[in-house]
Amino acid sequence: MSEVPGTGRVIADRYRLLDPLGEGGAGIVWRARDEVLGREVAVREVRAPSSLSAADTELLNSRMEREVRSAARLSHRNAVAVHDVVVQDSRPWIVMELVRGLALSDVLEADGPLSPRRAARIGAEVLAALRGAHGAGMLHRDVKPRNVMLANDGRVMVKDFGITPADGAGLTPTGEPIGSPEYLAPERALGRTPGPESDLWSLGVLLYAATEGRSPFGRNSPRDTLRAVTDEEPPALLRAGALAPVIEGLLRKDPAERLTAADAERRLRILAVGGNGSSGGGAAGPPPPPPKEEEAIAATAGNPKATSPDTSPDTSSGTSSGTQEPVGRAGLTRRAGILVAVVAVVALLIAGGLVWALAGGDDDGDADDRSGGRASPVTVVVHEEGPPGTADSPDRGPLLGA
Repeated sequence: MSEVPGTGRVIADRYRLLDPLGEGGAGIVWRARDEVLGREVAVREVRAPSSLSAADTELLNSRMEREVRSAARLSHRNAVAVHDVVVQDSRPWIVMELVRGLALSDVLEADGPLSPRRAARIGAEVLAALRGAHGAGMLHRDVKPRNVMLANDGRVMVKDFGITPADGAGLTPTGEPIGSPEYLAPERALGRTPGPESDLWSLGVLLYAATEGRSPFGRNSPRDTLRAVTDEEPPALLRAGALAPVIEGLLRKDPAERLTAADAERRLRILAVGGNGSSGGGAAGPPPPPPKEEEAIAATAGNPKATSPDTSPDTSSGTSSGTQEPVGRAGLTRRAGILVAVVAVVALLIAGGLVWALAGGDDDGDADDRSGGRASPVTVVVHEEGPPGTADSPDRGPLLGA
């Protein structure tokens, strides 16, 4: 295998280029060795498109050098650290943390679209890095799957903060490099001043592409792509599931109408753990159905103190919480049967007593002589069972999950 030109070259008397990690129209990313600190780093060799004029190339390089120096101050767990920026051959070389893993774009190309839950997890980590940069007064300007790294240790890392190389589309009307037109926010395509909301738009396009497997605005030419970004709505989401409202909220043409970064991150984190990501309900599920009318009436009848059919016992420990438990239809039926039986027994005993009394009156007073002139009292003990699940009904266990 022939050696890639430039391999072994030392940049700024410090960074030795070992082998290329990736290459595109905007330059090459190298695995390199910092000869001073003795560690491996990634070095991006920036190349301006040949279509740019000398003046535009100089403007691009000076802007990039300035923004990269600013990005070097950003320290965030989800942001690839920028260690240094040096100038050689009249162009900047950017020295970054070396992250071992795959770009999200490579994963999508190899495995196809992501599940909404996995896309939400990745999106939440990307948004955390963006919020960190925005809080430091920085914009990314080129959020896309190629700039999201899925590290071997499980981290999600955003790279190339402040590095927006111009591709074939050139520069925006304000002289900013366009980067990837299909991820460019409408306000930037129209030459307006970008803000944090511009990065949120790009994140929305990234999530769309991650779940649907295609870009919503990609067209055959950069010009047509930019026209779609500014004038067309994205095609309907088919695979995004519960993630769809978040994507739609990020892809609103007017920056003022987009989801805020805080709200979007909150929803994404809820979705990442299996919640529904709704705007007001968080991860809570739907409310329980109301009780049937006959069950509500039975509960009220069994508990005179109840003021609402929603009253329920405290069964967290399997014992009574000190308030009377509502009794269901089965409990009422059982009580009614017991009361009827008790009444029948009492009636029979009373009738028997009358018969005995009448019979004793016809026996010439023998009964009075045997009992001292008084009839023996009849004692009836009635034991009424308590409601199911109480101490008075040992044959039934505590009512769990009522």
